[in-house]
Amino acid sequence: MHILLLASAFNSLTQRAHAELRDRGHTVAVELALPDTPLPQVVRRHAPRLVVAPMLKTAIPQEVWTAYTCLVVHPGPVGDRGPSSLDWAIHEGVDRWGVTVLQADGEMDAGDVWASEPCRVPPVSKSELYRGEIADAALKALLLAVERFAGGTYAPRRQPASGASDGRPGARPYLDQSVRRIDWATDSTEDVLRRLRAADSQPGVLDTLLGGEWYLHGGHPENALRGRPGELLATRAGAVCRATGDGAVWIPELRPRRAPGEPATFRLPAVQALGHRLPPLPELSPPPLPDAQADAWSDIRYREDGNVGFLSFSFPGGAMSTRQCRRLLDAYREACTRPTAVLVLGGERDFFSNGIHLNVIEAADDPAAESWANINAIDDLVEAVLTTTDRLVVAAVAGNAAAGGVMLALAADELWCRAGAVLNPHYRLMGLYGSEYWTYTLPRRVGAATADRLMREALPVSSAGALRLGLVDRVVDCGPDAFGREVGSLAARLASAPATAARITAKKTDLDRLQAATPLAGFRERELARMRRTFDDPDAPYHALRRAFVRKERPAGTPAHLVSAAVARTASVPTAAAVTGTAHEDISSRPNG
Repeated sequence: MHILLLASAFNSLTQRAHAELRDRGHTVAVELALPDTPLPQVVRRHAPRLVVAPMLKTAIPQEVWTAYTCLVVHPGPVGDRGPSSLDWAIHEGVDRWGVTVLQADGEMDAGDVWASEPCRVPPVSKSELYRGEIADAALKALLLAVERFAGGTYAPRRQPASGASDGRPGARPYLDQSVRRIDWATDSTEDVLRRLRAADSQPGVLDTLLGGEWYLHGGHPENALRGRPGELLATRAGAVCRATGDGAVWIPELRPRRAPGEPATFRLPAVQALGHRLPPLPELSPPPLPDAQADAWSDIRYREDGNVGFLSFSFPGGAMSTRQCRRLLDAYREACTRPTAVLVLGGERDFFSNGIHLNVIEAADDPAAESWANINAIDDLVEAVLTTTDRLVVAAVAGNAAAGGVMLALAADELWCRAGAVLNPHYRLMGLYGSEYWTYTLPRRVGAATADRLMREALPVSSAGALRLGLVDRVVDCGPDAFGREVGSLAARLASAPATAARITAKKTDLDRLQAATPLAGFRERELARMRRTFDDPDAPYHALRRAFVRKERPAGTPAHLVSAAVARTASVPTAAAVTGTAHEDISSRPNG
């Protein structure tokens, strides 16, 4: 079936819908609903059998929904309506929510229901919830709705009228800053965290701090520090700690309020954003290998369970700055001194990594120099993983990964991916050739022809698609909260498997053979030569593309590769038998995305 995805942006949920619908044999095209886009003409040109709106902030024109069946994914249970559904759910502290796939009609979010799916609401940020439990529920409901539509016999059910007294949420307004506002003197730490989580990653919570207006992004509890409510107490890993009425919270990122006539602002690590405004504060740096069992918040953590080490990291938005790469490299090296046979690298939820930190680069006095420092820092980390020969390294990809983040995962001996994760193993949409040893690791995994296609097409790949390609070794079919536990069990079995000791012994021989024939340094040098030319060329597209990405500028139109992607069906991908690595076998015998 030919399906047109209509979206306000090609965000994480739209990418996942695109990939999973293609997995099921549908041809899928994308059109962005931009202000100057004549949607009726655009839809007619595609002539879809079905229109799907995974993330749409504007109404579908009547001319479209009367001519085509249009399914809208709404991030709320049946009966919920309004533009801030998830925000309200987190703000009010609900523990159960859901997703509804409804048919577009003359009233927003009020159409007939094709499918719905409930989900849990763990205490995480809105963006993390959206990419995790909400996305899982959305895809389950969407795929069922598409199946029902294709069958031709299902009759969607009507929704209750708005305001019906049946306990359903009903229509609610936009959650604006007057409701989000934090009262540092009276709000408890729990209240502050709930407000911060409900506003992350957009729009943030507007606040005043050190004589300026800032949007606060992200929040983590602090269990020991105390001070006058609203006071800044300390810094750690780029975040600032601020006192609440009964405790304190860590705020990782800030975004200055945009002044009239000024360019759009963007998020930065809080310490960097505040700059010279920040008064002298104690820097409570975590140890090189922070204990995952400790109460203190850290974006890098480590724990051991028997013969397995777990080095987890969680950076906002999945971006890794020069400093973050170096800190993670230090922790990795420290973890490699521990007496373990298997080292698991990755977070337990949400993003694995999206590569270099474009926001930090854009804010630098010399973006070209910072680009160069950042790419070398992440290359150093990848090199350390590639050259580890005294244990097996497993990349545990709990959530989405892109560009250099995918290549970091590919450096491991095995790559285990949650069923809901989406991978974007390419760079060209940012005008980059790429590094992170991709010219070695990607062809090693999928072959030269497939590696070239992935880079050229620049399309998202589902976890199931990645498994078929050989890009990953194992797909862990579980919810976001269960991934860490499942990985722990699998890693323990890997560590105790009889073949593991022999595999570790062979790693040193294999690396020596590789270094003698085609040294890893050669791959890095050739990649970085291309990257250096791009960074140092002020007219290279990378600089304008980076600026547009960071400042969230609207594209002039739908990118051509998304429109043309529907021309080629998903078709020829290798079977599961072509997957590399041994973890594919059972070693006992995964609006604001």
